[in-house]
Amino acid sequence: MKVLERLKLELSNRQYFSDTEYTTFLSENNLNATNDYDKAIMQRNLLLTVLDVLEALSNDVDMMRKLNNDDIMSASEAYKYLDLQKQNIKQRIAAIPIPEDQYSNVSLLFTKNRR
Repeated sequence: MKVLERLKLELSNRQYFSDTEYTTFLSENNLNATNDYDKAIMQRNLLLTVLDVLEALSNDVDMMRKLNNDDIMSASEAYKYLDLQKQNIKQRIAAIPIPEDQYSNVSLLFTKNRR
């Protein structure tokens, strides 16, 4: 499965944005839409992309109306629904362990200077 297809699957195959726009969201999170999806190394960035899409969606009232959820009656309910979805995604992101090698690029910012 390609990364773009996996993003759409995560978004319940709802076409809130064009594929070009989804590709832009993916590239902003260091993912290539045409690569094969590898959960082990791409899940965090994919979920960050989903979060970006939901943020963009929640900032546009007209786009929120595309939710087509029978439980949502108004824009304020749609916003609450999106906020709940964003919180769920943030919890999923927080649960993903960060590989040790990503810490190797962190340098010591503060040192004690003894005189």
